[in-house]
Amino acid sequence: MASAADQMAQSISLAKFAKATDLKKRLWFTIGALIVFRLLSYVPLPGVDPTALGLLSQKTTGGVLDFFNTFSGGSLSRMSLIALGVMPYITASIVVQLATSLSPQLAAIKKEGESGRKKLNQYTRYGTVLLTAIQGYFIAVGLETLGASQGIQAVIEPGMTFRIAAVISLIGGTMFLMWLGEQITSRGIGNGVSLIIMAGIVAHLPTTLVNLLEGGRSGSIDPVRLIGIVVAVVVLVLFICFMERAQRRILIQYPKRATQRGMQADRSHLPLKINTAGVIPPIFASSLLLMPLTISQFAGQRVAGESRWGDFIISLNQYLQHGSPIYMLLYGAGIVFFSFFYTAVVFNPEETADNLKRYGGFIPGIRPGKNTETYLDYVLTRITVIGAAYLTIICLLPEYLVSALQIPFYLGGTSLLIVVNVTMDTVTQIQSHLLAHQYSDLIKKAKLKGGRLR
Repeated sequence: MASAADQMAQSISLAKFAKATDLKKRLWFTIGALIVFRLLSYVPLPGVDPTALGLLSQKTTGGVLDFFNTFSGGSLSRMSLIALGVMPYITASIVVQLATSLSPQLAAIKKEGESGRKKLNQYTRYGTVLLTAIQGYFIAVGLETLGASQGIQAVIEPGMTFRIAAVISLIGGTMFLMWLGEQITSRGIGNGVSLIIMAGIVAHLPTTLVNLLEGGRSGSIDPVRLIGIVVAVVVLVLFICFMERAQRRILIQYPKRATQRGMQADRSHLPLKINTAGVIPPIFASSLLLMPLTISQFAGQRVAGESRWGDFIISLNQYLQHGSPIYMLLYGAGIVFFSFFYTAVVFNPEETADNLKRYGGFIPGIRPGKNTETYLDYVLTRITVIGAAYLTIICLLPEYLVSALQIPFYLGGTSLLIVVNVTMDTVTQIQSHLLAHQYSDLIKKAKLKGGRLR
């Protein structure tokens, strides 16, 4: 029989929005913040010629720039103030999180509670500024070099002045997006940084849909293939929803305690997600794999095919293209590696076993302490195998479809994974706010009835 909370959650409908004033304010704030993000993506860097830059972006494709451009909503191809998006902040956050698990000093800071969390957040901000400055400088130099080598002047006045102005502008744009994401998290709905990334990805969906329909109309895409692509996307979305909700629930039992009904034992469950690592493995694997391709593209503009170095650059570009067998193999291996690596970082079986032992909890049939740690590690390894296989399928299948069906645009499994994950998380938070609003209404009604009885 469903509990009262479950019955109330099932009765939630859109009609409840009219009464949930706090939720409406949060939704409007989130929408307004995302509109500001999209407007900033059209503000160009000082000293950049947008027309020449558009020609260059059409000639340089297939590298890590395309990957980051998808997450920034096209800001990188337009070279706007927020060209780097929130990727430096995400990279800095992951590095700090990894360093916390490897460094005893940072681990001690993490255990300090709220003060430790603030220190780690400050380290993350410093890392964001440093990464943005480095990436911004190389982007400024790359714009000057790439434009000059192709006879296109993307930068109006190249030089150190332009580079300094570009770096300062990019740092300001990235830090503003980081602040905007924090405001969405505290005053809006959902995780702010994740919503900003999703907004950038969703901004490309109309263009992708138009290209798909135009390909079917012009005959460049066979109608059967067109239907197959649509069916494949729907199946992938349903599969992602199923796997992201999949859990391995481990029964936890606590010592018996005296109640009105006699001695009863408390039971709970330790939920372990099948995909514990989330979307981090595909992002890391794509970034590391596409980085050599991007460097070779920039270097390939200044090398000749007759030299040994030029032959190496040309061969590297061919082997690491989207859909090539070596690219698919390395991409899948990178996803599997980072799935196990990041899962080991975010979940510590030893710490979990110690916490269970401290509070008197135990797994039936497993002794507390070292045996519990070994059992948790065993279960986590088995479900991580399933999670890694799931991520590999989701990310490699679109790559294969783009290559095998010769689709004239890029359809990324990582982007689809992020959009579905963020949407599910946001909907869950909206339902939580509506559920809390209904509970507050019940409490008010109960107080009124109690007052009348007096």
